[in-house]
Amino acid sequence: MDIHKITVVGGFGRGGEKEPLEGFELEMGDVASIVGPTGSGKTALINDIGLFAAGNTPTRRRILINDSDPPPEFLEDPARNPIALITQHTSFLSDLPVHRFLSLHAKIRKRGRPETIVEETLDFANQLTGEPINVDSAMTELSGGQSRALLIADAVVIGNSPIILLDEIENAGIDRSRALSLLRNYQKIFLFVTHDLHIALLSNARLVMRAGAMQALIATEEREQRMAGRLRQLDEMMLHFRDRIRAGERLSEEDLEARLAALTGAQP
Repeated sequence: MDIHKITVVGGFGRGGEKEPLEGFELEMGDVASIVGPTGSGKTALINDIGLFAAGNTPTRRRILINDSDPPPEFLEDPARNPIALITQHTSFLSDLPVHRFLSLHAKIRKRGRPETIVEETLDFANQLTGEPINVDSAMTELSGGQSRALLIADAVVIGNSPIILLDEIENAGIDRSRALSLLRNYQKIFLFVTHDLHIALLSNARLVMRAGAMQALIATEEREQRMAGRLRQLDEMMLHFRDRIRAGERLSEEDLEARLAALTGAQP
């Protein structure tokens, strides 16, 4: 089944009131963010989507695929489920080496030549994480950031999932700007749960949550995208100092002042 869009039909908030936003839809190629304070219902929303809610969850939302109820096999057959959900908590039961794990998945999915697909997956993952993944390492030996990067790459490249839900990838040490840039090369629907300003501003739109209810869907304006470029410069400065701390170096106020001056001078 070719998927063209997904629709979330609004239900009810935590207090039993009807959601202010009656619903929203995302089409192939869209990148959207879910924003709101802790406890606002962001994770509950992506869980509704991942479960193809049909009025049978506490929120009573409904999920439609191409304007229709999802076919039963989406829930009954994991191989046909079009949604990949990458959560904050990743753990592997398999202690297979990374390369073997990916090769088996590629063969199961019948995704072209396994060795080529595996190479593309590893290249994708290594562009997201600061510490390259050793293909001979057991899956259970990967760090949290490596695990999350590998799962994202696996879902995009090998799983070829048309709809990918990502829960707070900024907490895994992943290069967010690089991740968004890479993901946009694939014609899929990406929905981020995030507290990260940069991710929200680089998305096509942001869904605002409060009190367990969808409040509004706000399209990102051009001026906000320009702000994202400036904020990235600040972010890169922070990453520079973080990497120096990790390398065991000392920092100086002079270096900070010099970088702030250069950043200010670079702005129009």
